[in-house]
Amino acid sequence: MKHLFIIILPFLLLMAASCEDYTDVTPKGSLVIETADQFLETVSLPNRGYPINNFQYLSDDQWMREANVIGKTPNIDIINFTFDESTDRVAIMAGSSFYNQAYTYINRWNTIISLVDDSKGEASVKQLAKAEAKIYRAYDHFLLINTYAKAYDPATAATDGGICIMDKFDLEAQPAKSTVAQVYEFIQKDIEEALPFIQEKPMDVYHPSLAFAYAFKAKVHLFKREITKAKEAAEKSLSYNNQIFDMKAYSAQGGPAAVAVPAVNNVEVLSYMYMTGYNEMNFAQSYVISPELRTLFGTNDARFNLFFNSTSTTNLDQGSNTAYWATQYTRFFYPTVGMKTTEVYLMLAECYAREDNLNQAVGVLNTLRVKRILSGTVNLAVPATRKETMELVINERRKELLLGFHRFFDLKRFNNETEYAKTITRVFPIVNKTVPQKTYTLQPNSRLYIVPFPLSALTKNPKLTLNTDEKVPF
Repeated sequence: MKHLFIIILPFLLLMAASCEDYTDVTPKGSLVIETADQFLETVSLPNRGYPINNFQYLSDDQWMREANVIGKTPNIDIINFTFDESTDRVAIMAGSSFYNQAYTYINRWNTIISLVDDSKGEASVKQLAKAEAKIYRAYDHFLLINTYAKAYDPATAATDGGICIMDKFDLEAQPAKSTVAQVYEFIQKDIEEALPFIQEKPMDVYHPSLAFAYAFKAKVHLFKREITKAKEAAEKSLSYNNQIFDMKAYSAQGGPAAVAVPAVNNVEVLSYMYMTGYNEMNFAQSYVISPELRTLFGTNDARFNLFFNSTSTTNLDQGSNTAYWATQYTRFFYPTVGMKTTEVYLMLAECYAREDNLNQAVGVLNTLRVKRILSGTVNLAVPATRKETMELVINERRKELLLGFHRFFDLKRFNNETEYAKTITRVFPIVNKTVPQKTYTLQPNSRLYIVPFPLSALTKNPKLTLNTDEKVPF
């Protein structure tokens, strides 16, 4: 039998080599994990966070204040915001909190998967612990592959450089880099092996439910353009949880200023993970949305009217037509990097559109919009073409899946399809008249969409090579 010691603060996992190594001494401040129930409990990780600062501004939905750009030495934010391909980003990305945290979580899941079978307890509990850990291991690999590699392209995935697959606990491992296709194969294998054992109602909100597992399965299929399977998984997820939080009714109640909706009270939420940690959206003045997205919302959308500030003289450039999220997560929890039911509805709508079932696609969008649009036109008309219908789906995704990874990942995957690829242009600055106004352009095939691995990872593992043409400074 093997033991697991968890250092209570700051929640680091340590793996014991064998029982004999730790028979007499338990490290101070540690908890010995030796039963299946305890391993299952360690799946719950309330403070799970994924910082987005390495790619936050590689999106047409986010914006920077002019004082944070003009006259400043270019950092990764400015390089991304101005779509600067002339600078090798590797030299200025010594480390990455997102990269480190994602692999730290993967090590946690691998530890559970590796050790739980040798623990005391019921076989069913061991199966459940492994299944939950596999779903989360797959999710973390999914986030990594969509950040540090090309979006999945059926024509090139077998040769496109991916990331390192970590399928066992090993802090000193130096695995070879897998291809995009291999990583997706690993992700889907974990999902399929986990699904038979995941519970409809897990022990707490930080454990994956069947609604989440099938939603994630649908997302992976969708990103691979496996539309029939994506639709089936989305429908399965909605069979477990199809609730949509009624923002129209919430607005009538007075919104977040009058009624708090913390994470556990938001019926849409399928996974409780955070953009930075428990301070999710507390520093939202740094999450400024672009004039383009601000205009897309219009004037009667509860998703904007309830939560955004467009008049601040402290956090906004007046006259820029930008806005920032002005609601603390304790007043309304909005999953920026997790999943929620409305994403599943949007995936279902996209599947219908891609199958040319345009009436059904728009019907799904209208099911969502009736809980979001305060006045005026709620029900969208059915367009004549698939491309126009997909544009409606994409626009609703932009308004519903704010901040975090969603738009960045969407731009990457849609850029692989000529019909939906987008060239992003930014005219900047808008307000300041003392410096020349320029137009910045991000082409669909820009190398900027592939975030380089941090220097710390490249230094540690010589087998890890960049997926862009940038230079390693050593």
